[in-house]
Amino acid sequence: MSSKKGKAQEELGSIILPVVTEMGYELVDIQYGREGSKWILRIFIDHPEGIGLDDCEMVSRQVEKRLDEEDPIPHSYVLEVSSPGIERPLKLPHDYERFKGRLATIKTYGPVDGRRKFTGTLQGLKDDQVIITENGKNISIPLEMVSRAHLTIEF
Repeated sequence: MSSKKGKAQEELGSIILPVVTEMGYELVDIQYGREGSKWILRIFIDHPEGIGLDDCEMVSRQVEKRLDEEDPIPHSYVLEVSSPGIERPLKLPHDYERFKGRLATIKTYGPVDGRRKFTGTLQGLKDDQVIITENGKNISIPLEMVSRAHLTIEF
């Protein structure tokens, strides 16, 4: 059973995703919830050539127009559109292939090899297993065990 918040995000995603993809961008994530006294709808977009302020403004205008037509949110809210940043979340299975060779941090719902957090180089996805190399050793993490994953900056 999905939560009320998850259901709202799913409904918003079904409205927002076509708008973003028609414009040539990738919808990375949607966050919707209350922060203090305000409701915030955050949309994270990406593009192979990067995301600038103009991109965010264009997408914001188009998404706002579609949300006004569909009217899925019964109260006032603030719409924010931005890039996912350098520590971009890895949400979809193809993200693990797309960012192969990059440093990533993966957290799991339960222990995998006795641990719940891994940081290493992504090797991709094979048979629903995320492969990550940590300290020279390949580790296979079942995709369904991944609670959160994101790219990590090397210092």
